[in-house]
Amino acid sequence: MNIRSIIIDDESNNIENLRAILAAYCEGIEVVSTAMDAADGIAAIKMHQPDLLFLDIQLTEGSGFDVLRAFPRIDFEIIFITAYDQYGIQAIKFSALDYLLKPLNIEELKQAIEKAKNKIAAKQKNSNIENLLEYLATGKKGSPKIALPTLQEIRYVKIEEIIRCEASDNYTRFFIQNGEQILVCKTLKEFAELLSPHHFIRTHQSHLANIHFVKSYLKEDGGILLMRDQAKIPIARQHREFVRQALNSLL
Repeated sequence: MNIRSIIIDDESNNIENLRAILAAYCEGIEVVSTAMDAADGIAAIKMHQPDLLFLDIQLTEGSGFDVLRAFPRIDFEIIFITAYDQYGIQAIKFSALDYLLKPLNIEELKQAIEKAKNKIAAKQKNSNIENLLEYLATGKKGSPKIALPTLQEIRYVKIEEIIRCEASDNYTRFFIQNGEQILVCKTLKEFAELLSPHHFIRTHQSHLANIHFVKSYLKEDGGILLMRDQAKIPIARQHREFVRQALNSLL
């Protein structure tokens, strides 16, 4: 399977380094064009209609996200490559997308490409990119959706509709406002980091709670949160002061 790709990065040495790695380690990846800013990147995509885009988040002129906003529909797969961009990475994680940090790890690059190949072969609409752009448009002030990968599909759920999350081995069970439960193929730790800016608090190693759904704080057993779905969430001793402070912030 031959994959037509474009590299967009504002440093020529990064472009040539990635070209060399792809040629040496990633069979079937053809680089049809490169660009060093958002405008040239947009033009290259329109001209070459790639299957796969290697996209730097931070560009000298514009950003990788500006490139994506130029297209009403994303029909290609994307692997983000960045030195570090806290907000950008947060948005990418929310949408269950792949990103690689510079300097590139070859094995991680090969794994990301393999996943992209599978999606290209299945000709899936890139809903994850649509969710990314929606997140960037709304951010913390709006009501963004989070991508929840299950064994069968990827679900997109508004953060404000999530009551709580509970660890289940290496999975996480999401409890939604409409009574639905979604078992997700990621650990609670990953979601604790993603959701903490959105009023979620880690009360226990196995529990993450949306403070807007807390009904009351019960003093039994050292501290328990009674949620609006009537679930009782334990509070570990080391988290008690943090939980109290978080709840007081709502008053």
